[in-house]
Amino acid sequence: MTLDRAPSAIVARRVEIMRRSVGIDYTAFEGDGLAFDYEALADSHGYSFDQVRAIQQQTKTGDTPLWELSRLTELVRLSAPPGMGARILLKDEAGNAAGSFKARRASISVAHAEAAGYPGVVAATSGNYGAAVASQAAMRGLRAIIIQEAFDSAGRGQPEILEKTRACESYGAEVWQVSVGPELFYLHLRVLDETGYFNASLFTPHSVMGIETLGWEIATGCRERYGRDPSAVVVTHAGGGNVTGTARGLRRAGATDTQVIGVSVDLHGLHMASDRDFNRKSFTTGHTGFGLPFTINPDRVDVPRSAARGLRYLDRYVTVSQGEAFFATELLAELEGLERGPTGNTSLAAALSIARTMGRDEIVVVQETEYTGAGKHPMAQLTFARSMGVEIVNGDRRLDEPGRRIAIPLGIEQLQLIDVDLDEVRRSYLRRAADRAGTTHLGDADLAFLADETGRDRAWVEAEWARLRTAGTRPVPSGGQGGR
Repeated sequence: MTLDRAPSAIVARRVEIMRRSVGIDYTAFEGDGLAFDYEALADSHGYSFDQVRAIQQQTKTGDTPLWELSRLTELVRLSAPPGMGARILLKDEAGNAAGSFKARRASISVAHAEAAGYPGVVAATSGNYGAAVASQAAMRGLRAIIIQEAFDSAGRGQPEILEKTRACESYGAEVWQVSVGPELFYLHLRVLDETGYFNASLFTPHSVMGIETLGWEIATGCRERYGRDPSAVVVTHAGGGNVTGTARGLRRAGATDTQVIGVSVDLHGLHMASDRDFNRKSFTTGHTGFGLPFTINPDRVDVPRSAARGLRYLDRYVTVSQGEAFFATELLAELEGLERGPTGNTSLAAALSIARTMGRDEIVVVQETEYTGAGKHPMAQLTFARSMGVEIVNGDRRLDEPGRRIAIPLGIEQLQLIDVDLDEVRRSYLRRAADRAGTTHLGDADLAFLADETGRDRAWVEAEWARLRTAGTRPVPSGGQGGR
């Protein structure tokens, strides 16, 4: 029998396709109401922490350097109040195979694909993860197909995305490029269905478990060198996996008092699925177009339940501007002699401000770097922005307007953090949950689950749920921050 390949037919069979391509029966973790057993899902990968470490050591991943940024720390202290200015450290993940922390995620997924007998792997991504999957597949002799959202309707591609295309192809992957829109989801399902390959999703337990080693290495590295845990770890936040895995790794190492701070580039007003807006941003990940939607609704992914759930682990969430991330990139290169790509420098831009508010005896860790290349370089991105009609000026964040103007600071004193109201994000999460549940009653299991999901206690959840019940629930629109 020939299966129907029409988009509607493929999408209708998505649960069957996902079960076969991941090898996880997600229904085993579901409860009767809103709750599902997240911890059981997170542990369903079947690998011990020592096994994960061993896999990564065999595949040129992990145990990356933890550098002290002494010159940037000195610069921060020059502009900080007396006695303030924390020591800034940087976990140099560019040392991984394929040049980013995504190698940690890919290492376990691809190892599992080989062990389970899959002939190849598929990943839908326009980012570093595609290169990481391709690199890990090359080490194991597996085929890799990377499906990449690369162009707008005029055929224009951002330099950073095209740089990642080159990287994927250099590792021998087959790259399928599509234009912005719903085609990506359908094509991903169809390729999985037709090939029988493993779905190397960013959001499986295998992928998130691979990042736990990063948080663990940060905690143990700080203790070995400085005799203490970091006060804060600053993590670029997009789909939630980076925050989730790093936080779980810190907890695994016993660093329970370390604050986990998520950072996104502020792209408010731009819609990530808009053909017009797609190329009017200069950052392809680590921005609010992913960070906010995935925090409010973590299951808007390519598997039935996401193992990446940032709201469970965020202690604080801040935004920086595009210009501030470019400024941090330049500072890192010119003062520390490290030329790195934009994603980690998003966290660095925030860390420069955060360190000014902390004592000199404290430690703040920038959790990752990524490799740089011709397309990732600020000049390529800024030149492309100008070609799209975006104005480039010098000045502080008040001049910045996503899609219209990028303001690059003239000095460190012009860096300005904006805190995201996490309680309002939690309320948005609960509104979605209430609308999905279609009931005003919360059982004990639901209440405990929502308390874990929101990172608040049961009393807070009960009070907010009662307020929603009184006010009446309503669907929360995806709005201008939408993303995939």
